[in-house]
Amino acid sequence: MASVGFSRRRSRGHASLLAIAALVLAPTPAHAQAAQQISIDETTLDVALTALARQSGTDIISTESGLRQVRVHRISGRMSVRGALDRLLAGSGYRAIAIDTSSFRIVRAPAPRRHSAPPAIAAAAAPEADIIVTGSKQQLTLLRFPGSVVVARGVTDRPTSNRAPDMDELARGTPVLQNTELGAGRNKIFIRGIADSSFNGATQSTASIYFGDVQLGYSGPEPSLNLYDVQRVEVMEGPQGTLYGAGAIGGIIRITPNPVNLAYAEGTMDAGVTATSSGTPGFDLSGMINLPLARDAVGLRVVAYRQRDGGYIDDPMRGLTDVNVTDTVGARASLLVEPGDGWSIDLGGLVQRIDAADAQYAEVAIGPLARRSILGQPFHNEISLGRAVIGKKWDDGLTLVSATGVAGNNSSDVFDASRALGVYVDTIYHNDQSNLLLTHETRLTRSSANGLSWVAGLALLYDRDLRSRTLGPPGDPLEIIGVTNVTKSASLFAEATLPLSPNFSITPGARLTWARTDSEPSTQPRGADFVLGRSTKRVDPTIGFSWLVAPRLAFFGRYQSGYRTGGLAVARGVGRVADFQSDAISLGEVGLRKERRGPIGLSLSTSLSFAHWSDIQADLVNRLGQPYTSNIGSADIVALEGTGDWVPVRGLHASAAFLFTHNRVNGPLAILSVKANRRLPETPEFAGNVGLDYRWSDGGSGEFRVGVTGRYVGASVLGTGDYLDIRQGKYAVAGVSAGWKMRKVDLSLTVDNLTNQKDNRFALGNPFILATRDQTTPLRPMNVRFGIGTSW
Repeated sequence: MASVGFSRRRSRGHASLLAIAALVLAPTPAHAQAAQQISIDETTLDVALTALARQSGTDIISTESGLRQVRVHRISGRMSVRGALDRLLAGSGYRAIAIDTSSFRIVRAPAPRRHSAPPAIAAAAAPEADIIVTGSKQQLTLLRFPGSVVVARGVTDRPTSNRAPDMDELARGTPVLQNTELGAGRNKIFIRGIADSSFNGATQSTASIYFGDVQLGYSGPEPSLNLYDVQRVEVMEGPQGTLYGAGAIGGIIRITPNPVNLAYAEGTMDAGVTATSSGTPGFDLSGMINLPLARDAVGLRVVAYRQRDGGYIDDPMRGLTDVNVTDTVGARASLLVEPGDGWSIDLGGLVQRIDAADAQYAEVAIGPLARRSILGQPFHNEISLGRAVIGKKWDDGLTLVSATGVAGNNSSDVFDASRALGVYVDTIYHNDQSNLLLTHETRLTRSSANGLSWVAGLALLYDRDLRSRTLGPPGDPLEIIGVTNVTKSASLFAEATLPLSPNFSITPGARLTWARTDSEPSTQPRGADFVLGRSTKRVDPTIGFSWLVAPRLAFFGRYQSGYRTGGLAVARGVGRVADFQSDAISLGEVGLRKERRGPIGLSLSTSLSFAHWSDIQADLVNRLGQPYTSNIGSADIVALEGTGDWVPVRGLHASAAFLFTHNRVNGPLAILSVKANRRLPETPEFAGNVGLDYRWSDGGSGEFRVGVTGRYVGASVLGTGDYLDIRQGKYAVAGVSAGWKMRKVDLSLTVDNLTNQKDNRFALGNPFILATRDQTTPLRPMNVRFGIGTSW
């Protein structure tokens, strides 16, 4: 009786060179060369190999757990087992090695390491393998995923000497993402124009960020996490209430780190220096080491980095120059244990600390890169995460994932309030936020050869958000009222992909959530018109479809809903608190996605969506610079987006992306603005980028590459209402790059903001002087970075 065995021990790297040579040179068994009738439907690679083994009477074994993440196309006809394997494995990153006359072993194919080639060229080197949307929790392919998603695969597929981006830089280069520019570690990220406020406060984030299977934060700013040694980033445009629950009303951003390699040791080291026009120099250092502690069973991967961004803002009132120097230091570690029988245990953690010496805003009246202040305004952010992910996979395709995470985020803002009342009196405002997030999710998934797949699970969440504030003389400020919100929730969710025909499938799902938020002011408030606790019970449904209208062309549509819980926040006036209610959103979209067939050609996607957002929660500031939170009304949002990726010839790669949004806010605060400014904050009507790069080889001289990029961000407003409808944005930025690689050494030269623009990307730096409407956050002036990297 035929059999197929996957022991589930993961071997992500190459086998030894001697073993590969011995097995590759072995002749193909006669049994494997005989032609026979084979028919296997489109499915995942592990299921396809099981079917091939059963149909051919051949033993096929593997220790590669990544097979389930690869989709393969249908094959049918008379062919040899070797021929069937070659067709199934083409472009997958795996190869078949003959063991005897009726047995094969599937191993990862030797290939250049990902970090040694730019992403455009890596894509052109081999036929395109199907991209799996891991955030779908069903292992759906990108082509058949019924919704809008952006997959940034070039995060680490870049030359090693290029500096890895952080989340802020990724957002700037992705039109579907918008972000504020208060500074690293204090910015907010929005997806597809679902933006509530430019200010940090008590509301839950509209975009949930995940590190692997574990949620990284709940409320407050995103941590500007460094993306060194990250495999890819997925942006699943929202809402994503069914799979991810409260807070994913804009969508989710899933960061997938490079996995531990259990087969061999490897490492990278990268360094760079940056010179900024009219500013101080900066530098960056980063490294990774991967150690198999027990081959094919236990491995450790450690990442560390250090970065300094040079300052370029002057403060003539204090006689200082280049005050906004920012330092980032961080580390990550992951321990992978695979005891066998399909089990895996992944334990990991990360820490990152950001220290900014001063704020990065300027004042138009003082100069494009200068401002006046009496006191320094430093900022500090620290994030930590511990995670444990236990997995089990059975041979019939059933998979269990149990993920638990503990995340902590502490930040400290200092603002100069000396000019708040129009007179110069030394006054400091200090705002501290401490957030503790505990999450757990257990889910079961299964994929079948006929295209049927499903996921069902349980999710638990506990979040404690504490905010404390002081205001007064620098040496003796007074405590003013703060708030603590504690949120607990439990959810059951399920989603399934049902193939109604080989080319048409529907994806229904729902999430049932019980949530409660308990709130407590730090001191006795003035007045008692608030609720300390509130409970929520709701169902978030979804329905989507995917129609394969041609072999690499799919039409899709989706309806989805989501929400955020309410709570207690600081209110207008000193010493007051007030409730803010839950908000909710529903969205429908249709789109078209085309993938190129092979290494040359065009791939593109486009979608049109309409969303209705009711009872919008927003963190705001009053005319004295004090924060408060309120439900500001409702909004209708129309978005048209598109991406294109073209490889006309090997080595040449062109890309483009855009987002057009139109929205209108309706509510008592919005009508105070002129009609043209009644928009959601940070959402330009149009944003887009283009890129072109070319790579070639010159015999023994190594590999060369050149590239050019451009991006445009349209005009937007700082916030809702006549006090915050300050215009910002409307600028274009260009950059060029070049690189050279010889053996294991890589050199790069990058120039950003080539034309040295100083346009205003964000009209806020200090809320206490917002009434002047004179603040700008200028683009970093032209900067040049030289980098060097190596890998082994």
